Amino acid sequence: MLAKMPTLVAMSYRYSVGWPLSYPDNSLSYAANFLKMMFGLPVEPYAPHPAAVNALDKILILHAEHEQNASTTTVRLCASAGANPYQAVAAGIACLSGPRHGGANERALQMLEALEAEGGEAALPGFIRRVKNHEVRLMGFGHRVYRTYDPRAKIMRGICHELLDALGLKDDPTFKLALALEKIALEDEYFVTRHLYPNVDFYSGIVQRAIGIPTPLFTAIFAMARTAGWFAQKNELLES
Repeated sequence: MLAKMPTLVAMSYRYSVGWPLSYPDNSLSYAANFLKMMFGLPVEPYAPHPAAVNALDKILILHAEHEQNASTTTVRLCASAGANPYQAVAAGIACLSGPRHGGANERALQMLEALEAEGGEAALPGFIRRVKNHEVRLMGFGHRVYRTYDPRAKIMRGICHELLDALGLKDDPTFKLALALEKIALEDEYFVTRHLYPNVDFYSGIVQRAIGIPTPLFTAIFAMARTAGWFAQKNELLES
């Protein structure tokens, strides 16, 4: 399952854009192999950018496991009923597809892109006001477990810096907007008292977009990473 998930995700993407399917290359690392299956074409050689490989590798590690979240609980519940591993993971993927779980990073990126279209940093004061009036939802902030800054978000922000610099995108307007929004939230009493700090979803969408992964595929990348954690949780349940 761990080996086939990248193949399935890449094949679904290539089918959606009308490209010929690409098979795994066992000489490459897990992340590099996935990028080649995603973007390589049979008519020319393809070598994924080392910075993109490094960024994707870290994304997969950060998303591999995170205690009793909704999809993990779903996998454990299915396994407890005797469902086979494939059925349990399929149920986990179904749960992960929800916008309040696996779809959160997609919605965070869409929020930033909408703000960018409204004027970028100039639109932030009005947006913050609407958030406080409960007119819009601030995506990518707050967490059920962490009552302070999500440690994964700090790592993801660093990945953003490294990747965008390596790809010549250090002036990416969406990333600059994200940093400006984070600064406002960290200094505003409204957000601080409510423990609304950036979480792992806030920056991960920017990283994946820079790699070239289309937004509708973000949840599939999440599932690819989380499969390791799901199996660990399932095994723990059955062996206890």
